[in-house]
Amino acid sequence: MDIGFIGLGEMGSAIAGNALKAGHTVRVWNRSAARTKALADLGASVVDTPEQAFSGDAAFSMLADDVALRSVLIDGGLLKHAPKGLVHVNMATISAALAAELTELHAQHGVAYVAAPVLGRPDVAAAGKLNILAAGADDAIDRVQPVLDAIGQKTWRVGTNPQHANVLKLAANFMLASAIETFGEAAALVSGHGIETHAFLDIITNTLFPGPVYQGYGKMIAERRYEPALFKARLGLKDVRLAMAAAEAVDTPLPIASLVRDSLIDAVAHGGGDKDFAVLGEVAARRAGR
Repeated sequence: MDIGFIGLGEMGSAIAGNALKAGHTVRVWNRSAARTKALADLGASVVDTPEQAFSGDAAFSMLADDVALRSVLIDGGLLKHAPKGLVHVNMATISAALAAELTELHAQHGVAYVAAPVLGRPDVAAAGKLNILAAGADDAIDRVQPVLDAIGQKTWRVGTNPQHANVLKLAANFMLASAIETFGEAAALVSGHGIETHAFLDIITNTLFPGPVYQGYGKMIAERRYEPALFKARLGLKDVRLAMAAAEAVDTPLPIASLVRDSLIDAVAHGGGDKDFAVLGEVAARRAGR
């Protein structure tokens, strides 16, 4: 396929790289041109404007947040000048409200819209093992499925309403944040009694809670190692806030989300915003005087 890719942070670069390796033609644009060099070395065509990337068979975007996406896609007039019949695949984690707005705007401009946020960190993206939550018209997803197959291990089709994919991603990230918070607090508890956190981690990940969340983030907490960050705490804070906004829109209390949000604010206030999400463990230790 001939695709454009907008937004080349760690996730976007890994995803675009796998599309290239699968043989797709990829045009890339990023606000910071320095991020394009590695992909150019892999065979990507670097373009000067987002409009040049927003063409071909489909355009993929992985911008950081609502503000960045709105700036490029709406305020920058990208949708207004998009070729009719283009499929836009938005892979960013955005608010439910913006997802609903984008669905309407794409329809107005004759552009097919697929929301496809992903489960997985940059290392998972680089390995082509992402789980992709895709929502939109079936024929639009069908058209971009060859690219989705190249960048992920499974595409979970979750309906025709793009907003639903974003709500599911926010719910998943809320659960992830809650799990990290819980392990951090439990680690502070056992260490307070003189028990090695590594021993606790070994027990818990081989009995009650096997799986990548505690194995990965729990290991970082046990080692008190929060850099390099595979998922920054400030981005986790953004996602928890978005989950809370989505919940408020449908009168759904999320009391645990409020607690985790405050813990993440604590992390940011103590200079940990650019450290890994696992820095929640440091917040729990600090509260316990350790």
